[in-house]
Amino acid sequence: MALEITDANFDELVLKSDKPVLIDFWAEWCGPCRMVGPVVEDIAKEYDGKAVVGKVNVDNNPGISTKFGIRNIPALLFFKNGEIVDKQIGAVPKSVLTDKLVKQLA
Repeated sequence: MALEITDANFDELVLKSDKPVLIDFWAEWCGPCRMVGPVVEDIAKEYDGKAVVGKVNVDNNPGISTKFGIRNIPALLFFKNGEIVDKQIGAVPKSVLTDKLVKQLA
């Protein structure tokens, strides 16, 4: 299951992670976010132990959303060693997200 990332636990779970991190910035009212949500959950199960997969509700966590300039959702950011290394804006097939994540595992 994808972790719930918040303003409070972001540094610990994302910036200090020794694994690649995929974060899905979403909101309940966002239609495309509801399409991407189950895909992100699948990726979380598939890469459990290899990568950190989490979700940030932009309505509840304005600090992180503002810090990374999230203006459109769903926005999926890929982190490695505490730095953004890739991103994807909008709903895309699972293969696009897994390809980007696998590159960070190499």
